[in-house]
Amino acid sequence: MDRVEEMLGEVRRTFKGGRTRGVEWRKAQLQALLNLLAENEDKIIEALRQDLGKHPVEAYRDEVGVVKKSATNAFRCVEKWMAPQKGRIPVVFFPARGAVVSEPLGVVLIFASWNFPISLALDPVIGAISAGNTVVLKPSDLAPKCSSFLANTIPLYLDPEAIKVVEGGKDISEQLLQLKWDKIFFTGSPQVARLIMSAAAKHLTPVTLELGGKCPTILDTLSNSSDLQVAVKRIVGGKWGPCNGQACIGIDYVLVETQFAPVLIELLKKFIKRFYGENLKTLENLARIVNKHHFERVHNLLKDPNVAATIVYGGSVDEENMVIEPTILLNPPLDAEIMTEEIFGPLLPIITLNNIEESIQFINSRPKPLAIYAFTKNDSLKEKILQETSSGSLTFNDAIIQLTHYHSEALVRVVSDVTMGSSLLTHSVTKKQFYIGVS
Repeated sequence: MDRVEEMLGEVRRTFKGGRTRGVEWRKAQLQALLNLLAENEDKIIEALRQDLGKHPVEAYRDEVGVVKKSATNAFRCVEKWMAPQKGRIPVVFFPARGAVVSEPLGVVLIFASWNFPISLALDPVIGAISAGNTVVLKPSDLAPKCSSFLANTIPLYLDPEAIKVVEGGKDISEQLLQLKWDKIFFTGSPQVARLIMSAAAKHLTPVTLELGGKCPTILDTLSNSSDLQVAVKRIVGGKWGPCNGQACIGIDYVLVETQFAPVLIELLKKFIKRFYGENLKTLENLARIVNKHHFERVHNLLKDPNVAATIVYGGSVDEENMVIEPTILLNPPLDAEIMTEEIFGPLLPIITLNNIEESIQFINSRPKPLAIYAFTKNDSLKEKILQETSSGSLTFNDAIIQLTHYHSEALVRVVSDVTMGSSLLTHSVTKKQFYIGVS
């Protein structure tokens, strides 16, 4: 505890000294972070392989690439973000002028998660640095190689008196939460978030909680087989691509009309085999379950006899290597844990409906999703989903892409629309909602 308090005292003195407020310091730290990524890319990819079994392409795409993009954008925009904004003054105050000036909060505590242990550690650091704060970063102990890399490497590149890394498990986290911070940023589960918020409330510390949830996919009957195949490919990528289902914005379950379910299942099987293989011992391009505890948690979802009876593909497990093959379930009981808790693993339930518009009521009867993905060409259905559901983000005809757009966090709701097979994107902002669509 003495060491933790000493570290907090140092970063607080650094902040009060004022050097983090200037644009020169902020840009220097962002450039140093870019140098860290460029000079240690191989080490990062190897650490991710050891902790999670991530393929190098996935490691670069979801970790190194995301942080590079975020840091580059912040480097380009930080001066604009810092500039005072003209304040609107009533005419009665003429000739007075007003301005809105942004100021840093102070010392920021960041708790990172294990499923994206590099990007979900460094991306919040980028935001904190850009705002002129000092930082204490607590990486996840469930990704020990990545945690060690951050602890050993960050002091070599970033200001060691302003940015600290603390390693450890639950005990260290509890010690950190006993202290007063100016901001706490947490990525993880709702259960831990309750503890974070309770501790922060004692000091009236503002908190940002980035939590998971069950993210549904609505699959409408598409007009041609080409569009359908593209949609199913994106569902397979959106479910198993990001860390083998261990992602908060990953697809959790699919809603589809009853008569369309057999076609969907066959296409899912086809693309799972093509992307990842069909032999449990030779699965490729898939991250493993992070540890024994989470392996047992996901495996237990399948042990329920009523759930196991609904498996239509997969279900095999390799306990020694902590691998569960991609698994498809058709209409598991809605009151089973697999449908009431976030899966956070490679299991995909399919829920059938008489009419696809029933999906709106189904979603609204459950806790608000972090993301909704809807595959449809029906403009009327799109509008109903947009107006009658509530979620952190809404993407039409694709999955996961909203994560890669670095402006989305500043908006109330992200609404993306990507036409099948197209990669040409334009954007516009209307009524605090963000749209992505083809030109």
